[in-house]
Amino acid sequence: MQATTLSAAFCAMLLALSFSAEAQQANKIPRIGYLTGTSAPTATTPDLNADAFRQGLRDLGYVEGKNILIEYRYREGKPNRAPSLVTELVQLNVDVLVSPDLAGILAAKQATKTIPIVMVTNQDPVTEGFVDSLARPGGNVTGLTRLTRELSGKRLELLKEVVPTLSRVGVLVDADSTTASRSFKDYEAAARALKLTLQSLKVRNLNPDFEQAFRFAANERVSALITIRNPLFIDNRKRIAELAIQNRVPSMSEGSVFVEAGSLVSYSSNENDSFRRVAYYVDKILKGAKPAELPVEQPTKFELVINLKTAKQIGLTIPPNVLARADRVIR
Repeated sequence: MQATTLSAAFCAMLLALSFSAEAQQANKIPRIGYLTGTSAPTATTPDLNADAFRQGLRDLGYVEGKNILIEYRYREGKPNRAPSLVTELVQLNVDVLVSPDLAGILAAKQATKTIPIVMVTNQDPVTEGFVDSLARPGGNVTGLTRLTRELSGKRLELLKEVVPTLSRVGVLVDADSTTASRSFKDYEAAARALKLTLQSLKVRNLNPDFEQAFRFAANERVSALITIRNPLFIDNRKRIAELAIQNRVPSMSEGSVFVEAGSLVSYSSNENDSFRRVAYYVDKILKGAKPAELPVEQPTKFELVINLKTAKQIGLTIPPNVLARADRVIR
């Protein structure tokens, strides 16, 4: 009788422990690692992409600090910081790693084969080796590609429409970026077809001298500017816009975040849409989906954004046929 009582008590204890473990698992708050190449946001330079990501999570019922936690890491334009920041996030045992940063995606892919990685990339993810294919990524990486490089020729075409007399274009590049030369070559191919001359304007990450780059542009008689998107230039987007206005140089950029800071025009996929969409991938993965089976998405819609206030400041009239095609006008 006593043995039967002890056995029943033991079974009850095991059942209670099992229910307790299941309850703890059910109540576990997912933790997301978010690694970007820019500096931490400030009042004057907010992280609009992170804002859009959080909005996407809210749309799906996630509230930061309540039913989801986000660990933010900023490598501040220093590629060599990416591996250590990824290591921090891996050691925190995050459920998903999110990165819109080339160096961050590479570091994450090298650091873990088990933690799902959701990327937002300006590069071709197949060429970069992030995924096997867009339809079936394989491995632990999926997410979105923004087709930034594929739009280089279209940006030059639009810039020539905005400035019909255009002949020489300066391309602002981060000399320390591993993708700078490839990005410049993308523009070179289109420039030849449009009979435009390109001038590389190199800026180094350490103590960047944007004033010197613009002085060099003036000496080379550059009549318009293209800014290649990367963390260094995103961090300094206001300064770049100010210098372009001071020098009365029309500026084309690879994202609306630059135009919102004062640059003249941009042509790209919609940034808010891309980063809100990241939340969809996070949600699917948290609910059990495997990154290997979640296709990488490509944008189907692109937006032309024009800053008319900047056009007025540099004494430029935007042709009516270009203005009519703008998806968004900042006045």
